[in-house]
Amino acid sequence: MTRHQSRGGTTDRAVAEHPGTNPIQAPGTDEKYWRSWDRWNALPLAHVPDGGHVVVVAAHPDDEVLGFGGTMALLTARGVELTVVSVTDGERSHPRSRIATPAILARRRPRELRAALAELGAGRARIIRLGLPDTEVARHEERIAATLVPLVREAALVAAPWTGDVHSDHEAAGRAALSASRQAGVPCPLYPVWMWHWAYPDDPRVPWEAAARIPLPPRIQALKKAAVDRFATQIRPLGPGPDEAAVLPPEEIAHHLRAMEVVFQ
Repeated sequence: MTRHQSRGGTTDRAVAEHPGTNPIQAPGTDEKYWRSWDRWNALPLAHVPDGGHVVVVAAHPDDEVLGFGGTMALLTARGVELTVVSVTDGERSHPRSRIATPAILARRRPRELRAALAELGAGRARIIRLGLPDTEVARHEERIAATLVPLVREAALVAAPWTGDVHSDHEAAGRAALSASRQAGVPCPLYPVWMWHWAYPDDPRVPWEAAARIPLPPRIQALKKAAVDRFATQIRPLGPGPDEAAVLPPEEIAHHLRAMEVVFQ
């Protein structure tokens, strides 16, 4: 996940479509409102394959674990073969840092992903790094889709970031995965990441009619938490000062440690 710093804290409800305001940078919705939402059980159950091969696409190392990590642990426990496609190395998560340069982050973040996958029980997953520039994924969308087509052709499922996540890299990666999955005739559920920050329960900007839930047993929740903890460059400050602040402070992490995950299908 790349946020470009300058986070705004948490309020009772996300700032709704303020002209000139980036919803990701604006104050977000407190997790307590999501937890108390009365519509969770109305969401249908998403299909989770019992075997075969699943390809998980992420714009940055950590997106796939935040949005789909519990499901990846479930898939691994069922013997499903996983391929994780990292479109970028997430090297621009701290663009003004004086401690972690883009080159340093490009080395550290893929290592964090490998450690996180091991926590999920998916240490043998194949990781494919496309090495495209962080924050510039939209410029390479057709190339990504062409690369993905042969990877997903025999897959049971492709998962990718939601195309409405209000983050250009996430949306472009999701569109590329959708294009490839359609060409290959493979279903492609989309997992939200930043949506939980800027949206709110019953938010009309969210296509709830397309949402489905994937319940996570306590054991799987614990594995996901351990995996998220591996992303030290994102969840802990790199040093003093605002340019070194954590991209994912505790109030943000809370959105991703629920007893379920949600996809749009």
